[in-house]
Formats: sequence, C-alpha cells, structure tokens
Amino acid sequence: MSNLTVNATKASNIATSKNELVVIPLFAEEPLAATGAQVNDALSGVIERAIAIGDAEAKLGKTTVMVGSESISRVMTIGCGSRSSFNQNAMTTVTSAVARALSGSKAKSAVFVADTIADNKAQLATFLEFLSRDVAMSCYHYTATLGSPKPGPALRKLSVATDTLLSSAKVKQAVTTGLAIGNGANLTRELVNLPANVCTPSYLAKEGRSLGRRFEKLSVSILDEKKMGELGMGSLLSVGHGSDEPSKLIVMKYSGGATKDAPYCLVGKGITFDTGGISLKPSKGMESMKFDMGGAGSVFGVMQTVASLDLDINVIGVVAAAENMPSGCATKPGDVVTSMSGQTIEILNTDAEGRLVLCDALTYVERFKPAEVVDIATLTGAIIVALGYEASGLFANDDGLAQSLTEAGLASGDEAWRLPINKQYDKQLNSKYADMQNIGTGSAGSITAACFLARFTEKYKWAHLDVAGTAFQSMQKGATGRPVPLLVEYLRKKSSH
Repeated sequence: MSNLTVNATKASNIATSKNELVVIPLFAEEPLAATGAQVNDALSGVIERAIAIGDAEAKLGKTTVMVGSESISRVMTIGCGSRSSFNQNAMTTVTSAVARALSGSKAKSAVFVADTIADNKAQLATFLEFLSRDVAMSCYHYTATLGSPKPGPALRKLSVATDTLLSSAKVKQAVTTGLAIGNGANLTRELVNLPANVCTPSYLAKEGRSLGRRFEKLSVSILDEKKMGELGMGSLLSVGHGSDEPSKLIVMKYSGGATKDAPYCLVGKGITFDTGGISLKPSKGMESMKFDMGGAGSVFGVMQTVASLDLDINVIGVVAAAENMPSGCATKPGDVVTSMSGQTIEILNTDAEGRLVLCDALTYVERFKPAEVVDIATLTGAIIVALGYEASGLFANDDGLAQSLTEAGLASGDEAWRLPINKQYDKQLNSKYADMQNIGTGSAGSITAACFLARFTEKYKWAHLDVAGTAFQSMQKGATGRPVPLLVEYLRKKSSH
C-alpha cells in the first residue's frame, strides 16, 4: 500500500532550500517561470543547458531528470505542451507522467513547482487533485502474499509549491482530497489483487468491520446466510450453494448528512472467485476470476474516501459477496430460484451469477428509501467487446442520474459511456418456467444483463456500471482502482464540501 503524505509549501523558498527532487513544468515557447528560473540559477544553468541540447523539452508528458547540487539533489522537467491546449486531458497526461517518474526514482521526497501550471483557481485545484491522486496510486505496492517482497517506491512525501491563485489552505485541501481518492483506489486495488483463498466473503466482511472501526460516522453490519434466508434472498444464496465459503451481505452506512436525508446507495458485486459453477469456465485464464469482486472492491474504496473527506451526505455501501463453485450442492442449469422481490428466476447459465447476487442486494436497499442507487459489477465480457478497456458501461433508468455519472466520469478522467436498456432487449429474458431467465438469447449481452437488473429497481432511481473492462487489466498489471474516482466525484457533487 502507499504511505505517501502531501503538503503545501511556498514556491519562493524552493531555490534556497534543501530538496531531494524538484519538478519544473515546461510549456512550449515560454521561458522558465520565476521559480524554475531561480532553481536553474541555483544549479548553474543545468535546466537551460538540457533544453538547449534537446534533453529537456516541452513535449507533452516528457520527463527529464538531471543531477543537481548538494542542496537540490535532482531536478526533473515535465513537458506540458502548449499553454493554449493545456486542457484536462493534457493535465492527466502530465500528472500520470510525473507520478510514474517519481515512483520510479530513488527520491524519498519531491517538490512540484505549480506556481504557473494553471491560469485560474479552478484549473489549479483540479490539477493538484489529479497530481496527488496519481502520485499516491503510483506508489501502491502489492506485498500481501510475497515471502520476500522487492522494495517498492521510495517516495514518501510530495510537496506542492505555489505562491499564486490559491491560498495555502486551498492548496492543502486540493492535494489532501486527491490523496484521499488515491488511497481509496489503492484500497480497492489491494482487495481486488488478493488471491481468492485469502479474499473470501468472510474476509470482505472482516474488512468492512475494520473500516467501520476507523471512522466514527461509518457503521457496519453483516448479514449471514441464515439472515439472508429469512429475508428470502434465494437468488443470492443460490450462487454460493456449491462453495464451502459462506456468502455474506455487507452493509456499510456512512452518516454524514442529516438523519432525514435520503442516502445514496452503492451496491457492489462481490464474487470472490468465479469458476462459472456447473457452467464451468475454461481453465485457461480462470485465475483472473479472483478479480470478479472488482465492484465490491470499489465500494470499499469509495466508502473509505467518503469518510476520509467527511462529506455531508449519507452513503450506504452494500456488498453482495459469494464464491461460485461447482459441487454436488451447486445450483444447476435449469433450476428455478425465488428472489427477495418474489420474482422467480430460471437459471440457464450458472456463470451469469453476478446478476443473481446483485438483484437481491438491489431489492434489499429499497428499505433505505434511497435518493439514488448505483451498482458496480464486473458483469459481462460483452462490455469489453462494446467499449474495450477505456470506458465503463453505464446503464440507467433515470436520465438525470445517468448524466450525473457521465459528467463525474469526464471530470475525474474515469470515463463511463451510456448504453440503452429497453423492452426490445428485455424480452430476451422471458421464460416459460419462471418470471424471467438469467441470460438473454445471445446478442447484446451487457444490455440484457442490465435489463435483468432493471427488473429489480423500479422503485428508485438506479444506474448500473459494468466495469469488466476497466476494474483490472491483466494478472500481471492487476487491479486499476476504477471506478473509485468517478464515484467519489459523483458523490462530491451531492455534498456541499
């Protein structure tokens, strides 16, 4: 995990103070700004010489590290392109490049000179949030199951230096917000990266309780299989029938708003390992199915971030956790189960299990009379065919909610793209033997999965994020932490903070 701290400092002090690494932005056709020029002078013109020979340049995202002096050990330039085209995409290119370079360096502390990086207060605040978020995420280092882990990034402290536009308090607010989002995404990555023999439904329940103990405004309760049975959650329970690991429903309540305020609910798919059940997956690549609780992992990350930021809203995170295994007790293709809503489901494919745990969790959250509900799930491979690995799939029964999530994705750089749900697709779910079947007839798999969930969300505003293409990249690269930035941005807009 990351142990990064962030703070604000004065740009005017940089050239005359002792620093391990100073980062200087370069814009095309612009001279070094005041602080950059002072650092250059303190280092006997090393930055200007590097620019003159072409080692350092303003090309967007290019980093160049130079040896400094006894007081400033290293200086790094970062290309920012032209000032006129320094938009949000350019910002994230810069912050990502800086984050990679800092996490790959030997420096334990670094200072980013931000006094001329932006033209207005809003742009500067956004840049600083992205910078601290991306640096925190670049410092994430998985060691949980390594007997002899290799050393992770050395960076422990990031300072942001600026004398203009924002007060020190506003600068600190921006970087601490970014750090909280980055740490939330890192919690998500850690949970999703853990192997399935460690990260079981019971482990997630334990993690929920641990999170509840850390924050005064966060209370956690766990529903076991007996309680879920009493509530009629036959659909959720059917998924774990073949496993020795008991299923859990984890409910995390953050009370930041008034008691009368309707909560915003997040519901995460928590399949801690997915063999496909009786509809067994091919063995090749099955190891990646430890990632099938990416939606649940993101709920944990968002809840930690919301509590860290002390948002003045009420948020409830619900995780439906189960392990999908084949055995003599496992649910079989053709079985019919009764959901908590009373609707019956013909299970034609036991590998379409995520929607089976989600539908009961979505019915469960009705009791909270939610303002809005968003579920998050690594639900379908079809979404990767549709959108690749760049954007999460977005479905909704309310245009306003869909717009809010779309805008949050754009603002955070964690994009989602809306797809349709309507009766033309929904009719694929019609069944002769139950109220519905759990898969469609073969086409538009992501849409029919969303149509299935929509049948359980008619009593409130609801959206579904299919993150099968965005929550993780590969076994080697691991979990991404998405869509934590999107969801935090969405909830921040609901808060006055």
